[in-house]
Amino acid sequence: MSTPLDAARIATINQYDAEKRFQYLLTEVVAQEEIWILTDDDGCVMLNTEDEDCVPVWPHKEFAEAWATGEWAECTPKHISLSKWHRKWTPGLEEDDLAIVVFPNNKEDGLVVSPDDLDHAIQQKVRKKG
Repeated sequence: MSTPLDAARIATINQYDAEKRFQYLLTEVVAQEEIWILTDDDGCVMLNTEDEDCVPVWPHKEFAEAWATGEWAECTPKHISLSKWHRKWTPGLEEDDLAIVVFPNNKEDGLVVSPDDLDHAIQQKVRKKG
């Protein structure tokens, strides 16, 4: 499980650009061996771009919780182990033709990648760590 982050650290990380947040997410999900989504009674939260339906993911519970406001106030953060992400979520998202928006910040800015591309980047990070 991830270690709670303090408000100053959260504020600093939220100022990172989308690419730096992507790299931060890779480092953290590999270190913590989990990735975070938001869920409600209907399943996981989805965002829409002009071209794609996306599932947002975060490296820590605190970042996911920060999104649980307004229309998503009833949502709760849920962690998914990296092994389950690789085994079930990546193929399921690919099959459903969904993309991933990686670590969107409070400006809704985040990189949009395919589930396979995210999984590949995570696996590369795991190999570098190991």
